[in-house]
Amino acid sequence: MCDYLGIDLGRSEVITFSDGNIFVRILETVRGKNIYLVQPIALRPNEEFVEILFWIDAFKRASARDVTVIIPYFGYAKGDKKDEPRVSIRARVCADAIEMVGADRTITMDLHSPQVQGFFRKPIDHLYALPSLCAYIKQIGLVDEDLVVVSPDAGFAKVAREYGLKLDVPVAIGDKIRRRHDENAEILDIIGDVNGKNALIVDDFSISGGTLVNLANGLVKRGAKRIIACLSHILLNDAGVKKIEDSPIELVVSTDSVENPYISNSKKIKIISVAPLFAEVVKRIESEESVSILFEDLPANLVKEVSTI
Repeated sequence: MCDYLGIDLGRSEVITFSDGNIFVRILETVRGKNIYLVQPIALRPNEEFVEILFWIDAFKRASARDVTVIIPYFGYAKGDKKDEPRVSIRARVCADAIEMVGADRTITMDLHSPQVQGFFRKPIDHLYALPSLCAYIKQIGLVDEDLVVVSPDAGFAKVAREYGLKLDVPVAIGDKIRRRHDENAEILDIIGDVNGKNALIVDDFSISGGTLVNLANGLVKRGAKRIIACLSHILLNDAGVKKIEDSPIELVVSTDSVENPYISNSKKIKIISVAPLFAEVVKRIESEESVSILFEDLPANLVKEVSTI
């Protein structure tokens, strides 16, 4: 992001003490400045969330003009409702805490539950990885008459249709059921014609890889040829990466919204950078320009920036 904007990264430090306490410190003056704090809530969600709160408080106490929190992956967006007795609406708690401690604006990408935007009272910009992912899929020549976009379940079908429209290909939908509060989902059926087709599975994130692999196996049984997957965020651990490596999936394309050390040695996983997208949003906010065009289509300069890292 700093390279794109032509600026230096702010100097700071974080110390984690032996008892688990986190200490943050700003190493330069920020009085009267607009601050953009970049931190996902991802592989270490509790530590990362608390660190965000401490940073916002530190910047406010150091007399920053305003603080914009950039959360490329908002992990607690999954907790968007009270769907059983005696549970917390975790996404609302996080949103309240972020704003109560002093955040003036939030920027995020592909919330698992888009309605979480309504939990924030202050401005929030909700970006999409879809344009960047589609641009990369086109760049490497995967779009042809045999391609079909596949959603893992009905809940993601609306987004899958957007992929289909952007790539001008048909859509199929998996019939998925999750019987417990765990990371194991069962694919019961696939709605749509995939026989003899190349399948592009699309989803917002994967933690265990179970849904992707089960869906890929179901597609193979129904006659699909090549299988590729696109994820907005990739949170796979060692076991999840091994599942992908041992599966019929040929390629998984995702973004650098999460810094994931587990995927670095995988031959099947390619990461594209959305740093230019977030940097362009910062640039437009600073110049008081509209950012809405970035929700749908990438400007030509950003399409050129879509590459693997």
